[in-house]
Amino acid sequence: MTALQGLEPILRVRDWQMTTAELLYHLPDHPHVLQTYVWQKVDLAPDFPELSQFLDFWRREIEGPLHSVRVATAALTRPAELRYANGVFTLH
Repeated sequence: MTALQGLEPILRVRDWQMTTAELLYHLPDHPHVLQTYVWQKVDLAPDFPELSQFLDFWRREIEGPLHSVRVATAALTRPAELRYANGVFTLH
């Protein structure tokens, strides 16, 4: 095990991911027409509490009924993004 692998749990918070949701919903005045809304936020996978809260708000407050929701996620940090410096530079 390298030193970097030992630091991985400290350097990144597991399961927090950038979450993007594409919502298709019916327009209230024209129910046969679909409109797109894109929502994005850092959320905790796999339960996605922020997205669930937003969808509850949508169902409660927005007149356009949801047709479908498509979700994509990406990790915020990856082990390959962090590496040790090759030298030390001192400034006086």
